[in-house]
Amino acid sequence: MVIAESVGVAYERYWGLEAPPFENVPDPRFYVPSVKHEAARQRILHGVQARKGAVMLTGEIGSGKTLLSRSLILDLPKAKYDVALLANPSLPEPQFLGEILYQFGLPVDGSKAVQMRRLNEHLLSNARQGVDAVLVIDEAQTILEDRIFDEVRLLMNYQMSDRFLLTLVLLGQPELRERIARIPQLMQRIAVRYHLDRFDVEETQAYIQGRLAAAGCSRKLFTVLAAEAIHRHTGGVCRVINALCDFCLFIGAQERVERIDRTLVLRLADLS
Repeated sequence: MVIAESVGVAYERYWGLEAPPFENVPDPRFYVPSVKHEAARQRILHGVQARKGAVMLTGEIGSGKTLLSRSLILDLPKAKYDVALLANPSLPEPQFLGEILYQFGLPVDGSKAVQMRRLNEHLLSNARQGVDAVLVIDEAQTILEDRIFDEVRLLMNYQMSDRFLLTLVLLGQPELRERIARIPQLMQRIAVRYHLDRFDVEETQAYIQGRLAAAGCSRKLFTVLAAEAIHRHTGGVCRVINALCDFCLFIGAQERVERIDRTLVLRLADLS
């Protein structure tokens, strides 16, 4: 086995990549518009653009919800949309509303009544300027108590006679649906819902190639049989695909192989 002097540099240089293609971070450059992800994206976008009040996207752990949401947020024109992102909603109830205000760039001091009034004034100001407010709550299944979901529901009471002043986007794992179902007042207000399923084998192949293309590589570094083996081992889950593909490229660069084949994938699958 030939070990490169600097594995980090050699990895990209060896394969002719401009960047690591399979990092498990929500970098919008590496959003791959699969059929499933684009269907989810278009539904969320419709809910936001049509001011539907609340939309919900669920999916298994590692299915690409966060990356999809970051891509969508970047595509919303800043002159038209005021977007707040609550990435860690597992906060005690007294801090939850304050975090929402903070993400909208508002002061968080004062009583709850003062905070609610401040948020209302901000949303009304947005509406007068033709700006739509959007609150994205990622990992919403981690919200600590069901009564905080009721606080979230009350945010949709901010409305004018003909429109909502705030669009709520809830992202979470499948248990989010179960928790929301226990709160009919909130469930009934969610106008758009979508569940993000795992990739099939063809989608896995396209996903791998799409990530490589985003990293500046047009040639197929993974054989068809290698991609099939990756699908079988990962179950079509984006995060697990990323981890295994990254490991294959790393070891493949060390061993100076020309392409990632099925044999290498099977050898590394249980080690990644």
